[in-house]
Amino acid sequence: MLKTIALLTLSNVFMTFAWYRHLRFKELPLWKAILISWGIAFLEYCLMVPANRIGYINGMNGFQLKMTQEVITLIIFTVFAIFYLKEPFHWKYMVSFILLLGSVYFMFSKK
Repeated sequence: MLKTIALLTLSNVFMTFAWYRHLRFKELPLWKAILISWGIAFLEYCLMVPANRIGYINGMNGFQLKMTQEVITLIIFTVFAIFYLKEPFHWKYMVSFILLLGSVYFMFSKK
């Protein structure tokens, strides 16, 4: 499961940059932003597909893979938004994240 999480994390770093990096470059024509994002997203797919396959083969189901990926995405996006986009972090985001983590715990619990 650690290999899956590591690959999902790296994949999400590329995904976040592919989807949101261009927001700081408002003067960049949209078509260029799309092409650059596609190039970065290719690297994301090269990591995401093996991550999901490895996780699935090793006993995670599709729901578990998706929920794990979403939590990783939120963590990476939070760091990205604060340090790259220079956006403030509000307390209600933390409460929302904690509720999502609770749902992940509930989903993975054996009961």
